[in-house]
Amino acid sequence: MGRSFEVRKASMAKTQGAKIKVYSKYGKEIYVCAKNGGSDPESNLSLRRLMEKAKKDQVPGHVIDKALDKANGSGGENYEVARYEGFGPGSCAVIVDCLTDNNSRTYMDVRQCFVKNDAKIGTPGAVSHMFEHQAVFQFQGTDEEGTLETLVMADVDVSDIEADEGVITVFAPHTEFFKVKNALSDFLGDTPIDLEEITFVPQIDTEVSGDDVERFEKFLDMLNDCDDVQNVYHNAELV
Repeated sequence: MGRSFEVRKASMAKTQGAKIKVYSKYGKEIYVCAKNGGSDPESNLSLRRLMEKAKKDQVPGHVIDKALDKANGSGGENYEVARYEGFGPGSCAVIVDCLTDNNSRTYMDVRQCFVKNDAKIGTPGAVSHMFEHQAVFQFQGTDEEGTLETLVMADVDVSDIEADEGVITVFAPHTEFFKVKNALSDFLGDTPIDLEEITFVPQIDTEVSGDDVERFEKFLDMLNDCDDVQNVYHNAELV
């Protein structure tokens, strides 16, 4: 699962990294997180994780500061979380997370992405049971046993750990994010953690082949071009 996750993550990052709207999406998410849980990252752990992720994705500091200042002010937009589920090209499972100030508009935008790419939007819960909400970490290394021992000694509930081609991948329940991060930071020393995030990890991959590959890539591009879409998760394995 570790290597397939890395490949899937790379394909998603390639699409999302090309988007000129990535800064505004981070700004919106930071604003909502700070507005709901407070703008102090020391007490708002979700905000702290989000800010660290934004910095790792090279979001400028002024974008983060502007979102925090906006959250500290009065008024502002009222965004809601919206999640849509369905089946993409090739019958792969897809979860689309959005932040919206107009649910009807967002639903229609996301639905069009499905309709125009031979995909089918479903009801809540249609595919989420096929994913696990997990914290995922990746770093360069081969000491799988040492990593596991470190996490166990730190009383971390580890879901899975894999070493493949010099890369170690750690999966844990999303609630264990900071326990894993702190334990790995102490264990690794100067070795950087290349990936650290909370995401939806598919339990089973679905092969997407033939003409469905092009449709799937177009489908992802359309979703990522929607202003309200924040994250897209899927179990597609392109072959």
